[in-house]
Amino acid sequence: MPDIQSFHTNHTPILYSFRRCPYAMRARLGVYKSGLRVALREIVLRDKPAHMLEISPKGTVPVLLLPGGQVIEESLDIMMYALGQNDPETLLDPSCKDHAMTLIARNDGPFKQALDRYKYPGRYEGEDCSNARDHGESFLRDLNILLNENTYLCGSRPTVADFAIFPFIRQFAHVDRDWFYETPYIAVQKWLQSHLDSPAFKAVMPKFPVWEE
Repeated sequence: MPDIQSFHTNHTPILYSFRRCPYAMRARLGVYKSGLRVALREIVLRDKPAHMLEISPKGTVPVLLLPGGQVIEESLDIMMYALGQNDPETLLDPSCKDHAMTLIARNDGPFKQALDRYKYPGRYEGEDCSNARDHGESFLRDLNILLNENTYLCGSRPTVADFAIFPFIRQFAHVDRDWFYETPYIAVQKWLQSHLDSPAFKAVMPKFPVWEE
């Protein structure tokens, strides 16, 4: 598979990204797994490039600009676009697509809401965030049941669900690593570690130089 980063040409998609953002990780993983060549533009969130804001005024990463001018602004849409171009590992396995999408929806909805309040309670002034970890833990519990039955979330092979969800489980685990690794969710811990040790994760996580206009 090609490197996640490549030189830009007029026929190369541009991917605006921020290394530590789990949504951006998700997009980069989808791009890497598809083999799609992109011009990766690593940004600093406090100093967003004018061009990125011009094509995507919402100002969040990731953003994928296609050669024809189409802009894809959501991480899951970027994954689906990239894998729709090329899916050598059949991560979009149609036999488990509904199950995968249901898990991703839970991750992006209730779990992400709990994760934000667990990691950044100070951002939610006036809101009681004391139970945020408990709310997030319920998702870990359900994932652990799945992973006790199979190596991956949807069976014996990885699917888009695994790569779309694990960056957020990583972030949840890192809020309090001691707590996470003392939980009974051994299957989730092993699944997470397998992703952290994978060639794909290592390929999309080097410290990219910040792009300058």
